[in-house]
Amino acid sequence: MNLRRFSIGVRLGGGFALLFVLLVALGATIAIQAASLQNGLSQQLTQIAATVPAAQKSAIAAALTDSDAARGVLLKFAIGAGVALMLACALVAWRLSRSITRPLQAAVSIARRVATGDLSSKVVVEGRDEVSDLLGALQAMNQSLLKIVGEVRSSTQVISDASGQIASGNSELSARTEAQASSLEQTASSMEQLTATVTQNADHAVRANQIVEAASGFAVKGGQVVSQVLDTMGSINESSRKIVEIISVIDGIAFQTNILALNASVEAARAGEQGRGFAVVASEVRNLAQRSAVAAKEIKTLIDDSVQKVQSGNALAGQAGGTMKEIVDSVQHVERIISEITQAGREQSSGIGEINQAITQMDRMTQQNAAMVEQAASSAVKMQELATSLAQSVSAFRLENHTEDAVAMVRRAVQHVKQQGKDAALADFSRPTPAFKQRDLYINVIDLNGNTLAHGENAKLIGRNLIDLKDADGKLFIKQFVDTAKSAGKGWIDYRWPNPVTAVLEEKTTYIEEVNGLVIGCGIYKG
Repeated sequence: MNLRRFSIGVRLGGGFALLFVLLVALGATIAIQAASLQNGLSQQLTQIAATVPAAQKSAIAAALTDSDAARGVLLKFAIGAGVALMLACALVAWRLSRSITRPLQAAVSIARRVATGDLSSKVVVEGRDEVSDLLGALQAMNQSLLKIVGEVRSSTQVISDASGQIASGNSELSARTEAQASSLEQTASSMEQLTATVTQNADHAVRANQIVEAASGFAVKGGQVVSQVLDTMGSINESSRKIVEIISVIDGIAFQTNILALNASVEAARAGEQGRGFAVVASEVRNLAQRSAVAAKEIKTLIDDSVQKVQSGNALAGQAGGTMKEIVDSVQHVERIISEITQAGREQSSGIGEINQAITQMDRMTQQNAAMVEQAASSAVKMQELATSLAQSVSAFRLENHTEDAVAMVRRAVQHVKQQGKDAALADFSRPTPAFKQRDLYINVIDLNGNTLAHGENAKLIGRNLIDLKDADGKLFIKQFVDTAKSAGKGWIDYRWPNPVTAVLEEKTTYIEEVNGLVIGCGIYKG
């Protein structure tokens, strides 16, 4: 039979019961043996009394009577001793069983509480036996589990908050990255159009350069033609001057001819009838001389007019030559400018091409970054889900009450405000320092109007007015913070609030104290 199927108390009780039975049997055996010896002695005395004289029989009868009395006393003593021994054995068995079973029951109760997740029980270790060692081991296990679960809860909350912030940041970054990618696509499209425009402008500049080069050639040729015209006009001017001189000679000849004709007429008149024919000739010569003089005068007038016009044309040709020179210089200057524009257009086209390639590469990298951001966001969401799952797993454990820790942290914060001043203290409360951030305990500060001034868990709440914030039951618990601070200066406020990690509604309580117009609080979950 396997005795381990029975409890230690049952086994100890059975063992002591068996010992009790053995003791009872031993006592009965001793009593029976004593009675047997007494009977044997009485029989021997009776036999002896039959053989002795009558005077000694009375002594033997008295001895038999004393022997019976002694046998009764011995029997009573044996029975009393047996009963006392049995009571002593029962008492020892009870005390021994109690000293073993009670600590074992306590150990079993503690183990069952730990198994159900209750780590709030206190383990008292007394004695130095093996059961005390077991209770000590259970106490160490309970403390280790308490520390581990507390750290896991705090870590899961930190991980959940961090992953939530990462997920939120990744979402914002993803939106900005998508907007940037869209802008880059538009920029790339605009750069492509600009590249095409610049390339077209460069081609136009090349064509313009070619046209300007041709125009420059034409202008040079025009300048050469104008120079030749100037030379020709100079020759014409020289020829006109010579014609004027010739006309002057002709005019002189006509004048002299006219004088000679007059002289001939005079001489013909003197000659009389013989000189009449000569007078006619002289008259014709005179007429011819006069006509020649008139024609010469007209020619001179025409020549003078032609000379003036030639001089005007020469001046205009000179001006045209200067203008053509300026045109040639301007065309050459334009040619240089267009050449520079063409070179700049080539360089600009090359630079824009490189910029276009860089923008295309940036667009590709931005799209890759967007994909990586989506992966990071997905990982952050998975991390948050894992943190929530882990928090839900450890939420089955009931930890020790942290009310004393919350009160101590608030009082440290109050002293910190008094010593360091409001501004420095508020900055310290929003930083994760060990003095004001332990596990899931942290400091939050509001003013008497409900404005958040510091928050050790969520800095995004700083600056927000939470006076109208309600819990799951519609309770204005922030307003109750302020009312309690104004009326009592400190106190506990109970409300129901979802756990930030598991999103499960839990009972929560916050201890607050008022100092210098600040309401400083630290909350704990009751579960």
